[in-house]
Amino acid sequence: MYHRRYTIDDWHAVKKALSSGKPIRDVASCTGVNRQTVFKWSRMDEPPERLWLSMDTKPDVALKLSKRTPRQRLDYQDRVIVFAMASNGATHEQIAETIGCHRTTVSRELKRASDGDYDPRLAQKEAAHLARRPKVRKLDRNERLRSYVIEALALHWSPEQISHKIRKDFPEDKEMRVSCETIYQALYVQGKGTLRHELEVEIALRSKRKGRKPRSKLPAKSGRPWIEGAEISKRPSEAADRAIPGHWEGDLVIGGDSKSCLITLIERRSRFLLMSRLCSHDAQSVSERLIEMVEGIPEELRRTLTWDQGSEMAHVADFKLATNFEVYFCDPHSPWQRPTNENVNGLIREFFPKGTNFTKVTDEEVAYAQWLLNNRPRKVLDWKFPSEAMQEVLAEGAMIV
Repeated sequence: MYHRRYTIDDWHAVKKALSSGKPIRDVASCTGVNRQTVFKWSRMDEPPERLWLSMDTKPDVALKLSKRTPRQRLDYQDRVIVFAMASNGATHEQIAETIGCHRTTVSRELKRASDGDYDPRLAQKEAAHLARRPKVRKLDRNERLRSYVIEALALHWSPEQISHKIRKDFPEDKEMRVSCETIYQALYVQGKGTLRHELEVEIALRSKRKGRKPRSKLPAKSGRPWIEGAEISKRPSEAADRAIPGHWEGDLVIGGDSKSCLITLIERRSRFLLMSRLCSHDAQSVSERLIEMVEGIPEELRRTLTWDQGSEMAHVADFKLATNFEVYFCDPHSPWQRPTNENVNGLIREFFPKGTNFTKVTDEEVAYAQWLLNNRPRKVLDWKFPSEAMQEVLAEGAMIV
């Protein structure tokens, strides 16, 4: 029995009839397509390549121009015109003017042919495939990339840090690329946050605050003699530009019991963190612990320490005598004068939220959080780890004066 040669129009007619709910027998009857072919096509998402190749390649410029609308994507008739004019030696500008698009659109279209032999039928097939929705998302189709992202999020890296660090880790592998927006979408849009469910955490990202706190304009307090002569205005100017290492910022992260705390010290240039737990933040305990914390710091990296005006630093003279640090104090209610420390304290709250009683936290947990923060890529360090930046500083130690 003879069957006529089917075209792409037959395919579209069959698909339209099937989508209306008609049974295969009725579709075959109304379209003139063999019933077995209708059954086979019903199980296919795209037409066979031979149907694309059956399309007419004779351009109809008048028909195309009468149908063009602003911002319209190229269709098959556009591609036929591109093929015909390019074959006759027309420039991209001439082709673009004819079909009513920009010349770069024509250039991209002709680049679809990897072998340089552009075929409008195969180009239309590729365009139809790319236009299919919904698409499989990048993190769903690349298991290696997904595993990298999940491991980095588990280490409390931000999407931006992951996006830049992966480029440095896989400079030659184009498949190992992901934008921070893709990660945000995977966390909060896809399937109600599939990545967050896989991480098994309630909050996958660091930021919780909805707005910035205003800077206070309250007057300075008095009655703190250890501050006199050590105001931040008297701190050497070299401490402000981060060019010279050895300038530190410090603070306390107070526990939920209002007694226990974490002492944090951050080197301004490398963003390297030192952190220790105390059950009480009286001045004597803080001074003794600070001395212990800086014992391993080379002499050339002990330049200045900037702190707020808290009473825990009342014994600062003992600390200065034992360590050769110069200590300076911020203006009252001015945390932005210790920006690095304030930023890192916010990161620490990922591990120890507000209200944490540090008497119930182990030193091992504190040490692990310190390690994670020192081995997290930082944008300000061109996506290096603070630990790497500190190693570079130590390597330069012989040149530090």
